Amino acid sequence: MIDPAVGALLSGAFALLFLGAALHKWRDLAGFAEAFRAYGVLPAAWGWMARLLPVLELLVGAGLLAAATRALAATGGAVLLAVYAAAIAVNLSRGRRDLSCGCGGPNDKRPISTWMVWRNLALAALLAVTWLPWTARQMDAADALTVGAGTAVAAFLYLSLDALLGRTARQGARLRASS
Repeated sequence: MIDPAVGALLSGAFALLFLGAALHKWRDLAGFAEAFRAYGVLPAAWGWMARLLPVLELLVGAGLLAAATRALAATGGAVLLAVYAAAIAVNLSRGRRDLSCGCGGPNDKRPISTWMVWRNLALAALLAVTWLPWTARQMDAADALTVGAGTAVAAFLYLSLDALLGRTARQGARLRASS
């Protein structure tokens, strides 16, 4: 069992992640559709999936915020993260390291990297923690402050690690290309 404050913090942080991801894709749906097609993991006739993914991310993000839909949303989110990890891993195994991840918005053309596979799998596992039963206790003002501040810290930590690992991967790619 997990404490409801921990569950709410995880749910809030993942809701931000999925809602932000959906927003990035909606801001440049054509660019995301291009990145999606470039992965080459589905037949061209399945290109409509590029329009469905931001809708699914939006549903996951919103679903994580309500107790009645949290388990289903967490399951959907974990599946999406695992599928993203698999698509990246398939392309890395094909030697396609210059492929844009499509995960950072319209102006972010980061190449895929092994760390993204591990990141997505770790996030899927962490999201699965919300499946655990929550202890039945009333949350108070201190819990609300903890959840709010913890969600903000989790978001900043995620963004910082994402930027750091992305920068390291880009520098490694430049070094490999210059060799």
